[in-house]
Amino acid sequence: MKLCVIAIVISVSVINSEEMKPLNILAIFPFPGKSHGIIFNNLLEALVRRGHNLTHVSYFPINKPLKYYRHIHLAEDTSAKVLEDDFVLESSYSTILEVNKLVVVAGNENCKMLLDNKHVQKLWMEKTKFDLVVYEYFSTDCPLAIAHRLGAPVVGLTGCTLMAWQFDTLGVPFNPSFVPQQFLDGDAKPTLFQRIERTLFHHYFNLYYKLIGIATDEQTVKSYFDDVPSLSELARNVKIILMNTYWMLFDFNLLPPNVIEIGGFHVSGNISLPNKLLQFIEESEHGVIYVSFGSIIKSSVSDSDKIEKIVGALSKLPQRIIWKWEDHKPPGNLDKIYVSKWLPQKDILAHPKVLAFLSHCGLVSTTEAVTFGVPIVGMPIFGDQPTNAAAIEEKGFGVRVQLSELTSEHLLEKFKTVLDPHFRAKVKSLSKSWQDRPMKPMETAIFWTEFAARHPNHTFRAPAADVPLYQYLNLDILLVFIVFAFTVFLGFKYLISVVFINVARNSNKAKKQ
Repeated sequence: MKLCVIAIVISVSVINSEEMKPLNILAIFPFPGKSHGIIFNNLLEALVRRGHNLTHVSYFPINKPLKYYRHIHLAEDTSAKVLEDDFVLESSYSTILEVNKLVVVAGNENCKMLLDNKHVQKLWMEKTKFDLVVYEYFSTDCPLAIAHRLGAPVVGLTGCTLMAWQFDTLGVPFNPSFVPQQFLDGDAKPTLFQRIERTLFHHYFNLYYKLIGIATDEQTVKSYFDDVPSLSELARNVKIILMNTYWMLFDFNLLPPNVIEIGGFHVSGNISLPNKLLQFIEESEHGVIYVSFGSIIKSSVSDSDKIEKIVGALSKLPQRIIWKWEDHKPPGNLDKIYVSKWLPQKDILAHPKVLAFLSHCGLVSTTEAVTFGVPIVGMPIFGDQPTNAAAIEEKGFGVRVQLSELTSEHLLEKFKTVLDPHFRAKVKSLSKSWQDRPMKPMETAIFWTEFAARHPNHTFRAPAADVPLYQYLNLDILLVFIVFAFTVFLGFKYLISVVFINVARNSNKAKKQ
């Protein structure tokens, strides 16, 4: 018995020592979206604190003194613009097309800026040894060319649901009858019109990305490397994709085994609020409603009519208001309002007196509210927000209001729904289920990141990613059935014609006799 115990202790020690072996990690995050940088840095910081050496290429450094951390700033000596407070409250087909174009073109620009950076070039020219490359799986796969040159396995990290062009790469089936299209409204039970809409936009986004995104990036990569496979091929060999979702909110995708859900991984750490803000919340007699439309939507310059409708609804509620507002002058004539250009959102949502959240339904905001059990009134604008808002309402975490339907009375009714004690109790219960997992999301993210480095010679992609289109659509099987049916038809036709000919001959013989 003692020998068994000793053997177990030694085995665990060996496993732990292997897991804790310091890795040399290269993290490449070339997209200049502030909300993206904020959540990704949580995982990168956790990896450094585990003793790994990290070289971080991005626009958003980790602003903490970390011993094994080095940052390469992509905005250095350039006019690169960080995406922050750039959009207004507007939702339409033209907005969808414009945002899709922005994402793809931004990916092309990010690719050029990344490969043109002299410090990044130095990494591959000096053949720096890296055990792993972590990159943002979003609008460009250019980091994969660098990873290939360095001979390192790759982990992708995405802060949103899958983009249209990522379904085929991962071998994920897209069926518009139950799988939402990220940029469009609709839940897992769409109408006929929504299914048509999803199909058209899905194929349009795919085609646009292949003709503009991938094609442009391929030309950029060729100007720096002459011995790198196509980006499409490299994308199929990414070891692990870590995605900021969880099946409790999104259960409509048939994800392959190498796509690991880590929804809410960034929601951790101590809760800390500025004294003035903390006092504002704690002195609220009826609680607080938090209002924010994310880091890239500028509320203060949005359509004044929409803002007035929001203010009209909020003014009829007894709760205090905290609003991410980019102007010094508060919106409307709201009493008891706290405004700031920047707010510690995660810490605000964690406070028990925060009763509801008026949100654009970005995935970062959504996962934070779900984690802390704060009911959401969703007002989606673009990107993955319509999909997130639909999932929020379908799963019972909140309700949604379309911009086209926005009135003060309609919004007020939505707030009354989520502020109802029974509704809030249900959301709290769902939140407990959301948090009840075998491993914490951050621990899951760290495990699979280190797993990819421990097993660099294995790729775990779904077989569907390698199946030719004609097989994926079962066209060959259909052809066999058609040929078989046609052959049977010809056979019956031949037999019938033979029978009729014999009958005719016998009839003629009988007449002659």
